Amino acid sequence: MEALLFLVNAVVSFFSTLLLLRFMMQWCRVSFAGQLGDFVVRLTDWAVRPLRRIVPGMGGLDWASLVAALWLQLLQAAVILSASATLLNAEGFGMFLMLLMLTIRGLLRLFVYIVMGVVILQAVLSWVNPHSPVAGPIGQLARPFLAPIRRFVPPIAGVDLSPLVLILLLQLLLMFI
Repeated sequence: MEALLFLVNAVVSFFSTLLLLRFMMQWCRVSFAGQLGDFVVRLTDWAVRPLRRIVPGMGGLDWASLVAALWLQLLQAAVILSASATLLNAEGFGMFLMLLMLTIRGLLRLFVYIVMGVVILQAVLSWVNPHSPVAGPIGQLARPFLAPIRRFVPPIAGVDLSPLVLILLLQLLLMFI
């Protein structure tokens, strides 16, 4: 049973991460024309295209990708709860509340991990290869999260410490989620 839970968690987390990344890329106005965008679109179109008939885009955002990630997280939460004894003790509304809490918690954690990964990748690329083809999209994804911190933490001797501060804040946030 543990192997099945591990497999479900790995597959669902992978696709949920890609779906959230697709939503974030559109939110941050990152072009899908590059290698990263093409990869994300090709691996998520199976879920997003059919959902667009039901969930229209609003405010310039493709809400279908977020809904697809939500459904995958809901599926994962249902599998986890059905495999545990917690489900046996819960009934009706209590079970629904547990499913909803696990789903939202899972999405929030994935979102935080994506932001952490993007910020770390952006910081590394800025030092190692700032002209890499993925440096532009990664920088665009990191900018909305780093900009508020950069207002309070100026570069010291040309070194930008805002990624470090953001990662510490995100790790603190993970402790509460």
